[in-house]
Amino acid sequence: MLETLEVRNAQGALLSFPLEDVSDGFVLADIQGLEPVDATLVSSSFANMDGEQYHSSRRAKRNILLKIELKPDFVIDSVRDLRKRLYEFFMPKTEVQLRFILDDVTVNIMGRIETFACPLFVRDPEANISLLCFDSDFVDLTPSMVADLTTSTPTETLIPYEGTVESGITFILNVDRVLGSFDIEHRGPDGVVRPLSFVSSLIAGDVVTINTRSGEKIATRTRAGITTSLAYAVSPISKWTELAQGENYIRVYATGAGIPFEIHYENRYGGL
Repeated sequence: MLETLEVRNAQGALLSFPLEDVSDGFVLADIQGLEPVDATLVSSSFANMDGEQYHSSRRAKRNILLKIELKPDFVIDSVRDLRKRLYEFFMPKTEVQLRFILDDVTVNIMGRIETFACPLFVRDPEANISLLCFDSDFVDLTPSMVADLTTSTPTETLIPYEGTVESGITFILNVDRVLGSFDIEHRGPDGVVRPLSFVSSLIAGDVVTINTRSGEKIATRTRAGITTSLAYAVSPISKWTELAQGENYIRVYATGAGIPFEIHYENRYGGL
């Protein structure tokens, strides 16, 4: 159950809408656009084949609609005062962070204000606000982390992913000896193994960071305080690791003694 909506603007100011508290003069009357967004599916047809062949899919942007009723007490504020306060957060074109506090999880999403409508000469003033969220997923406020060692055996590390849509990871390898390559093997809930191969000369003290999040994919090496891109070290046929809902297993394969690594990830939700 949704308990509170918090809005933060680019300056870090906070506007809170507790669902059962109208002391600030605002009533959050309605929120639309929290359900899963539509997907765009790409397929093609072929001669002598029934139906079509699926190729890919993606989720569309999210459109969140807020209806906020203005309830001034006319002692310390007026309708105009409340409207001006909303302007600080919901001016069209600006970006805000929405934080949804539910009884079981707290999630964030970024949005840009598309429209703000709050007529002046009405009996019951209210603001109708439209936001577009180009990253349509709700992201868990608390990131998760697992730590383990590389292995030359079939040993796997379990990651129980609670999100409802796929999520990339940040993989950090703290190299403590000479190493020429390693593999990250991800076995998802569907049982399919998806390998990511990294080949580059590493020495003790190097820190390799691989980010597999969509739109942020990168591989770097930090040596003596200097960070260098090593995107070329990731095999072009690699599958960039994405966790799926359920039990995910990670095996980081490297010959020789185990090397410590960390995996950081966020639970992402396609709807509330």
